[in-house]
Amino acid sequence: MDNSRINNRLPIAKEGFPFIGISCGLTLIFLFLGHSFFFVLGLLITFFIVYFFRDPEREQPNIPNAVLTPADGRILEVKQIDHSSNPLGEPGLKISIFMSVFNVHVNRIPVGGMIEKIDYHAGKFFSANLDKASEQNENNRVTLRTPASQKIVVIQIAGLIARRIVCWVAAGDRVDRGQRFGLIRFGSRLELFLPEHTKITVEKGQKVIAGETIIGYLQ
Repeated sequence: MDNSRINNRLPIAKEGFPFIGISCGLTLIFLFLGHSFFFVLGLLITFFIVYFFRDPEREQPNIPNAVLTPADGRILEVKQIDHSSNPLGEPGLKISIFMSVFNVHVNRIPVGGMIEKIDYHAGKFFSANLDKASEQNENNRVTLRTPASQKIVVIQIAGLIARRIVCWVAAGDRVDRGQRFGLIRFGSRLELFLPEHTKITVEKGQKVIAGETIIGYLQ
């Protein structure tokens, strides 16, 4: 477990530092060379990168059995699935969240428990809001077991621009609800697979905030 990432107290995710440094460096070069247009453009790009990698603190609701949204963004779908569509191999519920480049991209643990396994799959880079991105894009699957032995899967899915999935936890780690566990760069998708009888409290099209919005309740 990378505690320096999970317990980050900086307002910016550390993964953004290289991008910010390069952008700042080029902006200063344009300033010294007297290229005012490129200097202003560089400033705008730098501000956008800082904005993208922002990592604000979140106040999570202290409600038993609540499942928190693992990502900022918009709900693409909420549906029941059978065993063939569930990575857990059993009937369940699937919730898909689309993260645009304007959302915070730090991902958070939906419920406390233990990381059972992590599976990375290479893939393509279709736009994250397309259905085929769910099955064909690069993704990282985090399987979590709750203290009540219920299993939940969170899948980080790369998008058209995002080609780097970051995960800071490992199999065997004990994690808390609302804890940071990863990040996807520049526009992406996240899918959450829950037990069949979970009471869902969100709907398609709803905007959600990672670590704060309650997505449902485990039964």
